[in-house]
Amino acid sequence: MVGLGTVLILIGLFFLVVGSIGMLRLPDVFARTHALSLTDSLGALFTLVGLALYEGFNTNLLKILVVLGLIYLLNPVIAHATIRAAYRSGLRPGSGENA
Repeated sequence: MVGLGTVLILIGLFFLVVGSIGMLRLPDVFARTHALSLTDSLGALFTLVGLALYEGFNTNLLKILVVLGLIYLLNPVIAHATIRAAYRSGLRPGSGENA
């Protein structure tokens, strides 16, 4: 279980690094938010599941699962709020403006 947990953590870290690179390279807030919300969800899933396997069955497993559930509930809401605020402030998709 420890080996599988380590592999899953490394896969999750890969997705988080890819999301960070996308945050730096993409042209506007709409593309950045879209890419980051997707990679953040996958990265968190793999990292937290790997951490849960690494920890084993104890009280920390319940805490990790609660955090995972909160991330999956809040990540789309935060991405939507960010994009809506950018759109309401006058930015348009594909305009190439940085926010």
